Amino acid sequence: MTENEETMDTSDNHDSVPSAKKNGRTSLLDSGEDFEMLDEEDIDDDPPPLEDAGGGKGKSPEESGKTNADTDENPPGQVEEWLDVLGNDQLKKKVLEAGKGRDSRPQKGQKVKINLKTYLKDGILVEEQSEVSFTLSDGDVIQALDLTVQLMEMGEKALIQTNAKYAYGTRGSHDPEVPPNAELSLEVQLLEATDAPDLELLPPAEKIALSSHKRERGNVHYQRGDYAFAVNSYSIALQITESSSKVDISPEEENELMDVKVKCLNNMAASQLKLDHYDAALKSCVSALANQPENIKALFRMGKVLALQGEYTEAIQTLRKALKLEPSNKTIHAELSKLVKKNSEQKGAEQAMYKKMLGNPTSGSSGSQKHRAKSSWGLSWKWLFGATAVAIGGVALSVVIAARN
Repeated sequence: MTENEETMDTSDNHDSVPSAKKNGRTSLLDSGEDFEMLDEEDIDDDPPPLEDAGGGKGKSPEESGKTNADTDENPPGQVEEWLDVLGNDQLKKKVLEAGKGRDSRPQKGQKVKINLKTYLKDGILVEEQSEVSFTLSDGDVIQALDLTVQLMEMGEKALIQTNAKYAYGTRGSHDPEVPPNAELSLEVQLLEATDAPDLELLPPAEKIALSSHKRERGNVHYQRGDYAFAVNSYSIALQITESSSKVDISPEEENELMDVKVKCLNNMAASQLKLDHYDAALKSCVSALANQPENIKALFRMGKVLALQGEYTEAIQTLRKALKLEPSNKTIHAELSKLVKKNSEQKGAEQAMYKKMLGNPTSGSSGSQKHRAKSSWGLSWKWLFGATAVAIGGVALSVVIAARN
């Protein structure tokens, strides 16, 4: 098996979200030697930094707010207080322009469209985007946006200040170009919110694109080490691939959906392994193999899960099956050799423990054998002497009888 995971598919074009797909890079799960790379914490396949989309420095949202305040002391709908969204002072929201009322707030699961400007804490404009679309609470964007946009009214413009924890974290980002542990200011305007499409009525091509987009987002979470968020994105993608359809679908499109489904299951298993959720990871592998019985990645990960659960015999059988399908795969060879050695050591330890529990039965049995041998020799000599005595007695008796005659 050449462990080249499938390159990230083209995402849903009309559901554009900043992610790895913009620069065409391949995911950790979908490129290179997947088996080896999945165990590495550091990802080194990032592209060069993206050039400043905003043309360098720009006014920070705070400065913009000051300008507006100078020109109009009491702008309509202006709210000066900050809302501490989570109560930990790490994610705050401030209304710059009021919207159409609380009843116009979007609901979870709706598709929203926003204008977005991203600034570093020192006021440098990192990125400016128009009409960014994403599904609310699906994990399509950074947490700061997912958590605050649902608190915005239609037409509202707000300023968001977020800790790196709810933005790009300790690793930062190359698209947009954000350094590690960077606090951000986001200027957001909510443009519209629409209900999610009916999956049963969604054309197959759009369903494939949407599920691929969710899977790609899961890959981004995986690369960032956010394994729980990755599992969530893969789960959403699976729901899309498994949804029934009321429109005609060709065999080719069915195969494409199946391919996305199996990729999601494989990547989900990898994420669950990182979270030490072995039973869930095993279930994902079994599901993948139910659809593609000879899927090398699913067999390999299943072998790893079984080994981690201490089921060495089953793990070895599973890996041997994978190796039979791709004899030249060095990673499977290495894993299988390691497991065979570990299994042998375990059996040796178990045998030693049994001997200790039974009080060294080997030495006891050899002693009893020696005792039986001794007894056997004693019986042989006694029998010989007895037989000789009987013979001599018989001869004597014959002589006596002959003499009397």
